[in-house]
Parts: sequence; structure tokens; C-alpha cells
Amino acid sequence: MTTPFMTIDALLIGKPMPFRGQDYSAIAKKPVAGPVRITWEGFADDAVADRVHHGGLDKAIHLYPQDHYDWWRTRKPDQSLLDAPGAFGENIASRGLVETDICLGDRFSLGTAIVEVSHGRQPCWKLDHRFGARDVMATIVKTARSGLYLRVVREGEVEAGTSMDLLDRPLPDWPVARVFHLLIGGGHKSDLQGVRTLADTAVLATTWRERARKLAGSGTGGFRPEIAVLEAESRSEFRSSSNRGKTSLVD
Repeated sequence: MTTPFMTIDALLIGKPMPFRGQDYSAIAKKPVAGPVRITWEGFADDAVADRVHHGGLDKAIHLYPQDHYDWWRTRKPDQSLLDAPGAFGENIASRGLVETDICLGDRFSLGTAIVEVSHGRQPCWKLDHRFGARDVMATIVKTARSGLYLRVVREGEVEAGTSMDLLDRPLPDWPVARVFHLLIGGGHKSDLQGVRTLADTAVLATTWRERARKLAGSGTGGFRPEIAVLEAESRSEFRSSSNRGKTSLVD
């Protein structure tokens, strides 16, 4: 049996930049050449602006499959962001495996480092603004083309063009797409037992375990669907930008 692996098309880092004229964001990451050092909190020269919602040990590295870019281009044919890696603010642009192939808790080699899948990437309103469209978040939630976060198990160094080889798969029944669907996409209503299992799964990121506990406690109702929250945030932020005469995000 061939060991599953991903090829690294690009490694990307970013620094906080002005965003909508008053905020800062590091979503506009750029490819880097040569070795990149990997620390417990991610790529050594990368940064985040919002440390409440981004960064930390459970969100050390953001991976987004390049495999999805062709799909996005069919829906956003005029979007120049899709001409190169980094459209979704990812640190790793990979190819070969997607969210239905990668499981929670999977461990991969990353150069001389080892990383572990902690959870999917929950989209925020900034993606809608970055793309200049109101449906990017909603599309991600509905399709589970979310990308994912990696925690660092062993520090090391990596270069683009190398592969990420699967080293261990402790939870083969929990592909990232399934976890995302249950906890973000509204799937909890039809699989409360699965949600309860996730609430007690130690490898799942702390914030998502807490979300699983809330969803398990709410049953099939009583907890506002994530897509409704995201769409409300996007509408509000678009209105704010319009009122200030702003129409796009970070370039």
C-alpha cells in the first residue's frame, strides 16, 4: 500500500498589514524561497494580527489544498487571487490530498519537523472581503473546502517542493471534512453521537472541543447555525466598508 502524501507547492508567510483602513490582517501571505524554520507556533517569520482568533499551538500552520483552486476558478473566473497560492491566507499550498482524505490527528512529516492535524479552518468574514464577494464563507461552509490547521509536534525546517508523508493515522473514521460538517456545517443535527465523540477527542483543537460540547448540549436545535453567524458577520462588515467608501481588502 502506498503511503499517502502531499506535495508542497509553496510555503507562505505574512505580516500584519492595514485592512479596510483601520484594522490589520496578515491574510495576504507571500511565497518564500529557501528553508523555512518551523517552531511550536508555526513558521518562524510568519505573523498574525488577531491573536484571539488566529495563531497559537492548535493553529500553528494553515494548510490549504491547491487541488481546490481549479474548482474555485470555475466559480470566480475573474478573481486574480486564484492565479497564485495564498488566496486563502494559507501557509502551505499543498497538492495530493484534500479534506476528505486527511483525518483529524494525522501526523505528517514536514521537512525535518512533524505536524499533526488539529482541526479544519473555520472561515471568517475577511475571506468575503478579500475576494470582494459575499459568498466565499458560505461556499466553504457548505462544501467543506475549508483547509486545515496543523500543530507542531517536532520543530524543524522545510522547503517548498518537498513532500509531506503520512506517518500515523489514529482516527481513520474522522476525515477533516466530516469534522467540519458536524461542527461548522450544521451536520450535528443528524449525528449527535458523533458530536459527543468529538467533544471527548483530545487531539481536536480546544476551541472545537468546546464547540462540540455546546452542540451536544443543544441537541438538534438551540444553537445558532454557524453559517447564519458567518453570513450575518459578512453582511455587517460589508455595510461598514460601504459606509466608509471601502470596497476591497488587503492587496
